[in-house]
Amino acid sequence: MADRPKKCRPLRTMCTLAAVILAALFVRWDNTALQVTYFEPVFAGLPEGFDGCWLAVLSDLHGARFGPGNADLFAAVAAAAPDYIFYLGDLEDRHRGPREGYAEEAAQGLSAIAPLYYVTGNHEWAIGDVPELKKRLAASGARVLTNEFVTLERNGDTVVLAGIDDPNGYADQKTPEQVAAEIYAAQGDPFWMLLAHRNNEFAERYSLLGTDLVLSGHGHGGIIRLPFTDGLLSVERTFFPSYTAGLYEENGSALFVTRGLGNSGPTFRLFNRPEVAVVTLRSS
Repeated sequence: MADRPKKCRPLRTMCTLAAVILAALFVRWDNTALQVTYFEPVFAGLPEGFDGCWLAVLSDLHGARFGPGNADLFAAVAAAAPDYIFYLGDLEDRHRGPREGYAEEAAQGLSAIAPLYYVTGNHEWAIGDVPELKKRLAASGARVLTNEFVTLERNGDTVVLAGIDDPNGYADQKTPEQVAAEIYAAQGDPFWMLLAHRNNEFAERYSLLGTDLVLSGHGHGGIIRLPFTDGLLSVERTFFPSYTAGLYEENGSALFVTRGLGNSGPTFRLFNRPEVAVVTLRSS
């Protein structure tokens, strides 16, 4: 009887080792297996020509690759057949540094699928030489929005799309409030969308601009997704953040936040797979 605990030790060791291996495999899968998610916000003021418009919303690659040359990512986006693709910043990661040709590869692959619109995130500014990056992206097919707006046309109707640089940009850059004022001065009171990297600026700033829909990233889904929470940890390292994934509404303005695709530095995702978000605009 005294030998039984000793005989059980190898079995316990093997079970522990198997559990560790399975956990490691799950974490790897959870950080590399793309998930396509679908959302259908409804807007009273959306022009009928944009009812059913499909938007592929991407953010926060942080230099990740899904398949050789991001082929798996491009395939997932192409399968969604979007009308437009919005990329919301943090294309590469300041902790790893830029990779030669990576930005061009991403822009070329995505813009071959549908018109691609891009705004900067905080990591672009931390890496530096943003004007040169914007030139390379534009030459590779992206429409870079730098504190400005354009009009989109579909089925005979138009909407306004604005894009702003991350707050880490130049100190004297045009403010979101100035961009909004320019929209109203030029377009009256249109249906308009705002591409803005930072999800945590929505409640106290972006929702006050009068925009119908803000699209953001940055939050990484709260990094670790737990039941009944909006994520465990913000990228600013605060617990239980808000506005990290999906649809929200404040001050008469809607927000969509994508969980993003990659990880920054040594961080990893848990119960929070890389997301290709497909947002279908609906008119009430």
